[in-house]
Amino acid sequence: MSDVSIKEVARIADVSIATVSRSINNPEQVTEKTRLKVQDAIRQTGYSPNTLAQSFRRGRTNIVMVVLPSVGDPFFTAVMRGIRSAAKNKGYSVVIEETQFNTLTADEIGAMLVSNQTDGIILLASVSPFGTEISSANSKRRLPIVIGCETVSRELADFPSVHIDNIAAAKEAVNYLISQDHERIAMICGQESSLLTKDRELGYRTAMKQAKLPVEDGWVVDGDLTIAGARKATRNLLNHSNRPTAIFCANDEMAIGCLHEVKSAGLGVPDDISVVGFDDIRYAEVTDPPLTTISQPAEEIGERVMYRLCRRIDAGNGESSSPEIVPHKLVIRQSVTNPAS
Repeated sequence: MSDVSIKEVARIADVSIATVSRSINNPEQVTEKTRLKVQDAIRQTGYSPNTLAQSFRRGRTNIVMVVLPSVGDPFFTAVMRGIRSAAKNKGYSVVIEETQFNTLTADEIGAMLVSNQTDGIILLASVSPFGTEISSANSKRRLPIVIGCETVSRELADFPSVHIDNIAAAKEAVNYLISQDHERIAMICGQESSLLTKDRELGYRTAMKQAKLPVEDGWVVDGDLTIAGARKATRNLLNHSNRPTAIFCANDEMAIGCLHEVKSAGLGVPDDISVVGFDDIRYAEVTDPPLTTISQPAEEIGERVMYRLCRRIDAGNGESSSPEIVPHKLVIRQSVTNPAS
């Protein structure tokens, strides 16, 4: 501990010692007013918990690992800001494992945890990096793993998760196109193994079915979740015998690739083809035209998933594994209009 005691912080903030401790270790459990009072008292006193000593006492590293497919993905960059902010607040350092869509086995994950390389793991991935054996490992020992941004497969259902309702969000995006009188609506999705884009495809197909609109062969195309993949997929859609009037993309990077390819073909967005994306990354509002898309609260997801991991590290078997669903929002910009007659 520093020379200033936690008791002195509590006295100045006019709260209990337990409240000061909660404000430092579990800030989500106190009100904003109380947290600010405690933070002000900490600044006045110069109080600083000795996190290294705490780590030795608890047998921890105070390091968490974030597993993600690509560090360059702008959506995950925003999620990481939230994770780092919450981690700093909780006294944790963050290391990143980039999978590039490769897999990590349950043995590799278990080795990281057992050897104290990391206290817990956050999984942000479009393709699960775990083999199916991870679920049996979790049943034997409550692994401190939390999944963020992901639809959770059956074998990972025992792990806590924080994400939006991808099916409902995709339905809302497609229903907006339908409300603008589009009937020929295609979709550029992700890899076949991606749980996330499977749910977004399900939302697309559900909206089309409920509107009694057909999904023709060749209207659902894999864009590999990349700009290059989406450009190739868009060319296939533009050459379709029944060319769609609107294209729903499973992420904004693919929507940007789609916009570019439509223009390269000598067509206009939205006059000839309307385009909708997903994620609302920082580039979405400055594309030409600005992109209509589904917005996810990326930084909030990052913060929530980090705090959830901390609770799992602290509580072990006492922490719930139920999913935490955060709200999405349809952001309407200029990439959609009524189809030309």
